[in-house]
Amino acid sequence: MGTSPLDRIRVVLVAPLYGGNVGSVCRAMANCGMSDLAVAAPADLDLNEARMMACHATHVLDGRSTFATLAEAVADCAAVMGTTARRGLYRQHARTPREWAGKALEAAESGSRVALVFGREDKGLTNEELALCTHIVQIPSDPRCPSLNLAQAVMVCCHEIFVASGTFEPQTEKSAEAPSALRERMFELWESALFEIGFMKEDKAQHMMLGLRRILSRGTLTEDDVKILMGIARQAKWAARNGGQPGPE
Repeated sequence: MGTSPLDRIRVVLVAPLYGGNVGSVCRAMANCGMSDLAVAAPADLDLNEARMMACHATHVLDGRSTFATLAEAVADCAAVMGTTARRGLYRQHARTPREWAGKALEAAESGSRVALVFGREDKGLTNEELALCTHIVQIPSDPRCPSLNLAQAVMVCCHEIFVASGTFEPQTEKSAEAPSALRERMFELWESALFEIGFMKEDKAQHMMLGLRRILSRGTLTEDDVKILMGIARQAKWAARNGGQPGPE
């Protein structure tokens, strides 16, 4: 059993038809930090095509488990989440991948194995197979074309769990947000530069500077951002005083 809850998420493909789809599923799983792939009732898949589509996730393909039936593939799983695009009887308790993501993580964090089950590309899961599932998943889509490609469906479900896990840490700015005093120095420098290059006159200065402030306040300005903008203003002032010649490095 893995050390991360994501290691306890098993993607189960029931009788997939195309090797390329299986390879693409492997890549989607790897993108989301998952590697436990099970194939139930496997057909004669084109493994060369699968390997090509798996790209940098061939370890998932090579490490897959195969089972004769879905029941065998999920026998050790406490939560079994089956996907379906169809509506109707016995599907009223279906929820979106986002709604079930927390439940999946809760079970995995407790040490239980969780199965995400996906049916055949052409027919999905049978009612008998859905009966083995403890949760029903429906991916929101246009009712005129509700069925997703197999790998796309896997990506949507796995990605919701991955995001909910908090594993991903976005990059942060290396430069702190510029304080007010530094921003005011920048605006003073720009006002001076705009006068020197003849961009604005005294009677329009307040209007133009309010516009510039509005433009530069639409997003966060870091200290590095402000220093670059101040450097541009200084260079403009130098060029205005020296007939357009470039300033010193």
